[in-house]
Amino acid sequence: MLRIYHNARCKKSREGLEILKNSGKEFETREYLKDELSEEELANLIKKLDITPLQLVRRNEKLWKEEYKSKDLSDRELITVMVKNPKLIERPVVETDKKAVIGRPPSEIEKLL
Repeated sequence: MLRIYHNARCKKSREGLEILKNSGKEFETREYLKDELSEEELANLIKKLDITPLQLVRRNEKLWKEEYKSKDLSDRELITVMVKNPKLIERPVVETDKKAVIGRPPSEIEKLL
Protein backbone atom coordinates (compact mmCIF):
# COMPACT_ATOMS: atom_id res chain seq x y z
CA MET A 1 0.00 0.00 0.00
CA LEU A 2 1.25 3.46 -0.88
CA ARG A 3 1.15 6.17 1.77
CA ILE A 4 1.91 9.87 1.41
CA TYR A 5 3.00 11.98 4.35
CA HIS A 6 1.27 15.16 3.35
CA ASN A 7 1.15 18.82 4.32
CA ALA A 8 -1.77 20.50 2.56
CA ARG A 9 -0.09 23.92 2.80
CA CYS A 10 2.95 22.77 0.84
CA LYS A 11 2.86 23.14 -2.95
CA LYS A 12 5.26 20.21 -3.51
CA SER A 13 3.17 18.03 -1.23
CA ARG A 14 -0.02 18.94 -3.12
CA GLU A 15 1.76 18.14 -6.39
CA GLY A 16 2.83 14.78 -4.97
CA LEU A 17 -0.72 14.01 -3.89
CA GLU A 18 -1.91 14.81 -7.41
CA ILE A 19 0.63 12.39 -8.90
CA LEU A 20 -0.71 9.63 -6.66
CA LYS A 21 -4.33 10.45 -7.52
CA ASN A 22 -3.53 10.39 -11.24
CA SER A 23 -1.67 7.07 -10.93
CA GLY A 24 -4.91 5.18 -10.31
CA LYS A 25 -3.18 3.26 -7.53
CA GLU A 26 -4.70 2.89 -4.11
CA PHE A 27 -2.99 4.98 -1.44
CA GLU A 28 -3.59 6.55 1.92
CA THR A 29 -2.82 10.06 3.06
CA ARG A 30 -1.35 10.88 6.42
CA GLU A 31 -1.37 14.53 7.38
CA TYR A 32 1.63 14.23 9.64
CA LEU A 33 1.22 17.70 11.17
CA LYS A 34 -2.13 16.57 12.61
CA ASP A 35 -1.45 12.83 12.96
CA GLU A 36 2.09 12.99 14.28
CA LEU A 37 4.57 10.19 13.84
CA SER A 38 6.12 8.30 16.73
CA GLU A 39 9.90 8.09 17.01
CA GLU A 40 9.71 4.45 15.91
CA GLU A 41 7.61 5.32 12.84
CA LEU A 42 9.96 8.11 11.85
CA ALA A 43 13.04 5.91 12.35
CA ASN A 44 11.46 3.22 10.14
CA LEU A 45 10.62 5.80 7.48
CA ILE A 46 14.22 7.09 7.50
CA LYS A 47 15.45 3.52 7.11
CA LYS A 48 13.16 3.01 4.08
CA LEU A 49 14.44 6.27 2.61
CA ASP A 50 18.01 5.02 3.11
CA ILE A 51 19.16 8.43 4.36
CA THR A 52 20.39 9.95 7.60
CA PRO A 53 17.94 11.77 9.84
CA LEU A 54 19.64 15.08 9.03
CA GLN A 55 18.82 14.56 5.34
CA LEU A 56 15.11 14.56 6.22
CA VAL A 57 15.31 17.88 8.10
CA ARG A 58 14.04 21.04 6.42
CA ARG A 59 17.17 23.06 7.20
CA ASN A 60 15.78 26.33 5.82
CA GLU A 61 13.01 26.43 8.43
CA LYS A 62 13.34 29.32 10.85
CA LEU A 63 12.89 26.97 13.81
CA TRP A 64 15.81 24.81 12.66
CA LYS A 65 18.09 27.80 12.11
CA GLU A 66 17.24 29.40 15.46
CA GLU A 67 17.02 26.36 17.73
CA TYR A 68 18.96 23.43 16.34
CA LYS A 69 21.40 24.28 13.55
CA SER A 70 24.27 25.09 15.89
CA LYS A 71 23.77 21.97 18.05
CA ASP A 72 25.63 18.71 17.57
CA LEU A 73 22.70 16.29 17.66
CA SER A 74 22.87 12.52 17.38
CA ASP A 75 20.62 10.69 14.91
CA ARG A 76 18.31 9.67 17.78
CA GLU A 77 18.14 13.29 19.00
CA LEU A 78 17.34 14.50 15.48
CA ILE A 79 14.48 12.03 15.26
CA THR A 80 13.16 13.27 18.62
CA VAL A 81 13.39 16.89 17.39
CA MET A 82 11.44 16.05 14.20
CA VAL A 83 8.75 14.16 16.12
CA LYS A 84 8.30 17.13 18.46
CA ASN A 85 8.45 19.61 15.54
CA PRO A 86 6.97 17.82 12.51
CA LYS A 87 7.15 20.92 10.33
CA LEU A 88 10.90 20.23 10.21
CA ILE A 89 10.27 17.03 8.21
CA GLU A 90 10.84 17.26 4.44
CA ARG A 91 7.71 16.78 2.41
CA PRO A 92 6.13 15.02 0.81
CA VAL A 93 7.37 11.55 1.62
CA VAL A 94 5.77 8.58 -0.11
CA GLU A 95 6.33 5.03 1.08
CA THR A 96 5.52 1.46 0.22
CA ASP A 97 6.00 -1.54 2.50
CA LYS A 98 9.69 -1.70 1.61
CA LYS A 99 10.84 1.64 0.23
CA ALA A 100 10.23 5.39 0.44
CA VAL A 101 11.14 8.56 -1.46
CA ILE A 102 11.10 12.25 -0.71
CA GLY A 103 8.96 13.90 -3.38
CA ARG A 104 11.41 16.69 -4.20
CA PRO A 105 10.96 17.10 -7.01
CA PRO A 106 7.50 15.51 -7.02
CA SER A 107 8.50 13.39 -10.03
CA GLU A 108 10.60 11.29 -7.61
CA ILE A 109 7.32 9.72 -6.49
CA GLU A 110 6.98 8.03 -9.87
CA LYS A 111 9.89 5.74 -8.89
CA LEU A 112 7.52 3.96 -6.51
CA LEU A 113 4.61 3.62 -8.93
